[in-house]
Amino acid sequence: MSARKKEIYQLINQFKADGLSIILVSSEMPEVLGMSDRIIVMHEGHLSGEFTREQATQEVLMAAAVGKLNRVNQE
Repeated sequence: MSARKKEIYQLINQFKADGLSIILVSSEMPEVLGMSDRIIVMHEGHLSGEFTREQATQEVLMAAAVGKLNRVNQE
């Protein structure tokens, strides 16, 4: 991990600790799974999944990203 990316992660974690909301847009799975409390997935311009950190796995997120799973507002 680059020093710049590490610096950005530290800043995001500080914002989270301060109670701020952050919108992180990423296609890097480790980043998404490691930094997110809630994950929104889109497929072809439409919302295809909304997941908590506990629900999110690489397999579930990829299925939603390619349109094989549609889970919006399901907890």
